[in-house]
Amino acid sequence: MAFSHNIYMHVPFCMSKCNYCAFYSTACSNPDWEKYANDICSELKFWSRKLGKVNVPTVFFGGGTPSLMPVNVFEQIMNCVRECFCIKENCEITLESNPGTIDKDKLSEFVSMGINRLSVGVQSLNDTELKFLGRRHNVKQALNLLTLAQNMNLRISADFIYGLPNQNVQSVIDLCNDINKLELKHVSLYELTIEKNTPFGKMNLKMPDNETMADMYLAISDNLSLPRYEVSNYAKPGCECRHNQNIWDGEPYIGIGRGAAGRVFIDNVWYEQNGANELFEPISNEMRAVEKILTGMRTMRGVKLTDDVKNQINFDWVDLHKDLVELNSEYLHTTTRGLLVLDDIITDLIK
Repeated sequence: MAFSHNIYMHVPFCMSKCNYCAFYSTACSNPDWEKYANDICSELKFWSRKLGKVNVPTVFFGGGTPSLMPVNVFEQIMNCVRECFCIKENCEITLESNPGTIDKDKLSEFVSMGINRLSVGVQSLNDTELKFLGRRHNVKQALNLLTLAQNMNLRISADFIYGLPNQNVQSVIDLCNDINKLELKHVSLYELTIEKNTPFGKMNLKMPDNETMADMYLAISDNLSLPRYEVSNYAKPGCECRHNQNIWDGEPYIGIGRGAAGRVFIDNVWYEQNGANELFEPISNEMRAVEKILTGMRTMRGVKLTDDVKNQINFDWVDLHKDLVELNSEYLHTTTRGLLVLDDIITDLIK
């Protein structure tokens, strides 16, 4: 017996690589979209044979830049998803997008084929910062795409980056105030991290110190009009990303395409899975419970205290650190102070 599975679909193509990006993606002006679609459909059919026609509560097209996909390619993939699995009317179908890669007609066609949530990579509301980050769009293009999606009554999320060199707490306060004016219902704010083998990783950038970064993080909660529901995500209640919530809560999901990872559940056995049949191996229930703790503790709700999770938690440590974590009958979650030292908490929390 197989349970419902969420689907993550990786689209690895971009117009160009951003200066901070360490994701699996390729700068390619003319990808072989026909081969990509055929490969994706082959994977979908493989998992349909393995799982049966299971329910799919969410589908998430991430990347890369999924909005670069030609409409006919997206249509082929979505038709295959519907043939292989049971897609309910309320299925959340998200498309990640970059401003400048999608216009009104193309977005309308995506919507007609099932997209009901658009995630927009805005990253900054300052043109100078956008150039520094290596983004190809400007602020006007980003605002135009957000307005276009709002006029179509789509569920919208916008991504932003903070903690750039020379930024301070006031920079983040100003960013939050500007975001508030957009009246968005979901926002992601990510701290700029410098990864090896990226253009930024090869520069000697002077980044804000740890104390300043912590103050910036706290300033977001104080100034953004949306409540935090995960370490980097903020939403009006009821407007959270269901796909991410399901994965953070430990539900099964399939990763489709090169660079995609999944956790598949078949006949009471968990499997670690990478797209394009790169990996498919069983993992222990203990390891899966630890993964649930790692993801669940990133959320404000916390990790659900199922039996497998409870077996991996050091409750003696919990009792001694009520300033960092709080326990109720169903969930264990961090305090506001605990959020700032989450990585350290996880190390001590797990047996």
